[in-house]
Amino acid sequence: MKFKRTLIAASLMAAGTVATAAPTNEELWTMMQEMQQQMKDVQTQNQQLKAENANLKNKVEETEQAVEAVAEASEQNSGPLFSGKNTTIGGYGEVHFNNLQDQNGDSDKDQVDVHRFVLYFGHEFTDDLRFFSELELEHSLSGDGKPGEVELEQAYIEYDLNEQNSVKGGVFLVPVGILNETHEPNTFYGTERNAVEKNIIPSTWWEAGVAFSGELSHGFSYDLALHSGLDVSKEGTVTSFKIRDGRQKVAEAQANDLAYTGRVKWTGMPGVELAATMQYQEDMTQGNIADSDGGTLFETHAVIERGPFGLRALYAQWDLDGDAPKVAGYDEQDGWYVEPSFRINEHFGVFARYSEWDNQAGDSSIESEFEQIDLGVNWWPHKNVVVKADYQWQDAESDSAKELNGFNLGIGYEF
Repeated sequence: MKFKRTLIAASLMAAGTVATAAPTNEELWTMMQEMQQQMKDVQTQNQQLKAENANLKNKVEETEQAVEAVAEASEQNSGPLFSGKNTTIGGYGEVHFNNLQDQNGDSDKDQVDVHRFVLYFGHEFTDDLRFFSELELEHSLSGDGKPGEVELEQAYIEYDLNEQNSVKGGVFLVPVGILNETHEPNTFYGTERNAVEKNIIPSTWWEAGVAFSGELSHGFSYDLALHSGLDVSKEGTVTSFKIRDGRQKVAEAQANDLAYTGRVKWTGMPGVELAATMQYQEDMTQGNIADSDGGTLFETHAVIERGPFGLRALYAQWDLDGDAPKVAGYDEQDGWYVEPSFRINEHFGVFARYSEWDNQAGDSSIESEFEQIDLGVNWWPHKNVVVKADYQWQDAESDSAKELNGFNLGIGYEF
C-alpha cells in the first residue's frame, strides 16, 4: 500500500509541475530510494508467503503419509494389541483337534483342546532398559483336578550394555533349538510341535538366571547364560531320567546345581540360520540320587528359507554321567529331524517331516526308539493367523509302546 501511495504522490507532483517548480535532483534521488526500498519489502513479503505455503504443503503431505501408515498398520495388525506410552501387550494361542489311534493298544487320542493361550506384557523404561513377560494358560482350565496349568514362562529385565551387547536377568527361555525361543503357531509347520524338540531338548523350556547376548562379528552372534537347572530325579526314583520330566519351571526349584548354556549362531546370509548350543550341569538330580552326576547337552540346527523353498534340520543329544542313569539306559538321549517345505504362495505352504528320537539310547537292548513321519499343509489367511492340517505315522520300536497314527487340525494366531 505504501508503494502505491508513493506512486500516486509522484504522479500528483508531476501533474503539479505546471503550478509549482520541478523537484530538485536530490529530491528525485530520495524518492527513487524510497521506491526501491518499498519494492524490496514487497519481494521479502512474497518470499515469506512462498516459504509458509511450502511448509504448509509439507505438513499436509506428512499428515497424509502418517494417516496412510496408521491405516496400513491397522489393516496388517502386525503389532501389539495395545501400545501405551512405553508399554505393550500382545500374545498368541492355538486350538487343536487330534484324531489318533494307538496301533499297539487302546490309548487313542480323540479330543479338542485349547492347547495354550498366552499374553505378552512389556515395558520400556528407557531406550536401554526394558521388561518383558509371557503368561500362559495351558488346556483352558487349571487347578485341582483340572488338566491345565497357569505358567509364567518369561519375566526378565534386559539392559543394553552398548550397541552390540545386552544382559538380562529373571526368567527367560533357554537359548537352544529352533522352537524353544520362537514357537508362535504361525511361525512353524504342523499342528503339534515336533517330537524331537519336545522330548529331547525339551521345549518349551525356561529357567531363571542371567544371560548375555550380542554380536561377535558380521553375521555371528552369541548367548551365554548361567541359570537354574533340571531335576531328572523325580522324587528320587531311578527310572525317571527322561529329560522332559526334569523341567522345574522355576516353581520353588531346587538350585543345588546350576546350569551353564552357550550358543553361537550365524545369520550372515539372508534366509539362512546356523547354530550350535552346549549346556552343562554338574548334577542332573540336584543331589537327590547319589549315583548320578553331571549332564551335557549338544544341539545344532539349520534353518534355510530361499524363495519358496524351506528346510529345517536339527540334532540334539544328552550325555548323563553316573551309574544310576546308565543302568536305566538314560545315560544317552538323542534325536534328530529334517523338514523340507514349499511355500505355494503368500497364503499356502506344504511340508514333510521325518523324526527319530530315543530317551534310552544308552542301552541298545532296550527297545525305546521312535520314528515319525508328518505330512501337512498350512493356510495363512493373514500372516499372523494360521490354519493347519497334517497326518502323522508313528513307528515305535517296542510292540508295547504307544504308537499313534492319525490326523491333526489346528488354528493359531499371534498379535
